Amino acid sequence: MMQAQAEMKGDGITGLATLTEYEFGTGKVVKIMLELSGSPDKLIAGAHAVHIHEKPCCDDDPSFKCAGGHFDPGPAGNSDPDVNHPFHAGDLPNIVVNENGSGTLEAVTTRVTLSPGPISILNTETSLMVHANTDPYEGGEKGSGVSGGPRLACGNIKRV
Repeated sequence: MMQAQAEMKGDGITGLATLTEYEFGTGKVVKIMLELSGSPDKLIAGAHAVHIHEKPCCDDDPSFKCAGGHFDPGPAGNSDPDVNHPFHAGDLPNIVVNENGSGTLEAVTTRVTLSPGPISILNTETSLMVHANTDPYEGGEKGSGVSGGPRLACGNIKRV
């Protein structure tokens, strides 16, 4: 069993994501547990998009733009957050935040792995991102922000 973590941080927002890979026969799944909390005026109640992004760039840029697009490796990959959405390997379910500014996401995905291979999020470093808006799971024009809008919290994904 492999594990990775991402220490989430943003303006008035903190949290921890734990990613655990499980093997069932020849298949692998990754379980994501994300606990997030923040000031209710920064982390507003409701659903917020969660994605794995292609670069580990959460420390030096408060807007987290340097984290690039959504993780989507492969010959047909397209990391543009809006155009190829919701078909990226890094697209995850929304996290629901309560009125007190805290929320928990528990999700399982077969789109990525932690172990070596073409869809490993540890082959090249990646990050986990929480956005200001909900993810409607539909595509849009380049730059439209349909996939979640502004970036609120980010954590570099690291093997533990």
